[in-house]
Amino acid sequence: MLVAAAVCPCPPLLVPDVAAGAAPELDAARAACTDALGVLAASRPDLLVVVGPAEQNGRGPHLEGTGGSFRGFGVDLAVRLGNVRLGSGASDPGASERELPTSLAVAAWLLERTGWSDAPVEGLGVGEPLEAERCIEVGESIGARAGRVALLVMGDASACRTLKAPGYLDERAAGFDAGVARALGAADVPALKALDAELAQELKVSGRAPWQVLAGAAEGAGLGGALLYEDAPYGVGYLVAAWS
Repeated sequence: MLVAAAVCPCPPLLVPDVAAGAAPELDAARAACTDALGVLAASRPDLLVVVGPAEQNGRGPHLEGTGGSFRGFGVDLAVRLGNVRLGSGASDPGASERELPTSLAVAAWLLERTGWSDAPVEGLGVGEPLEAERCIEVGESIGARAGRVALLVMGDASACRTLKAPGYLDERAAGFDAGVARALGAADVPALKALDAELAQELKVSGRAPWQVLAGAAEGAGLGGALLYEDAPYGVGYLVAAWS
C-alpha cells in the first residue's frame, strides 16, 4: 500500500552543476524537494519507486543501481539510482545497460543529495502519451508491490507560462498549473485522474502521466497532501508536494 509520496520537478537545472551561475534561482525548489524526500524517509517504506517522464528509449523499469549522467548538458556528473551496497570497483548485477532518462537522473541526484538509504529503490520511465487509464492501472500495481510503498514522482507542469518559456505563452497554462497545484496540495486523487491529457500535451506538461500513476497508487490509501513549492521561474511550472 502507498504510505507516502513526494512530487518534484525534473529540470536538469535543479542540479547546481548544470545550472552553474543560475543555481541560486532554484534554491527554494531544492529545499522543498529535500523536505518532500524527508517525508518519504519518515514513512519507513519497504520499497521506493521513482516515476518520471521519459522518451522512448528510457521508458519502462530501471533497476536499483542503474546509472545516469548530465553529460548531455555539458557537465561531467554521473549518478546512480538508489543506495548501491557494493565494494569499490564492483558492478551492480541489477543495473540496466540503459542510462536513466533525465527525469530519473535528477531524482537519483536528489536521493544521493539527501543520503537516501531507507529502502530499495526502483525506477519507472513513463511516456507522455500514456493514456490516463493505463497510468492509473500502473499506479495500482505499484501500490500493491509491498506492504509499505513510497513514490517519488518527477515531472514539470506547463512550459507555456511566459513569452520566453520553451512553449511560448499560452493563457491556459496558469489555470492548468493552478488546478494541478490544488490537486497535489490536497492529495485529490479524482482531480489528478481527471487531468486533460490532450491539453497537457498542448501545454508541454511533462508531469501529467507520472501524476496519474500517483493517483492510481494512492486510491484508497487515505493520504493527506501539502504543497511545498509553486513557481514558474523560467516560464515552466515547478511544483513540489508531499503526501503522507
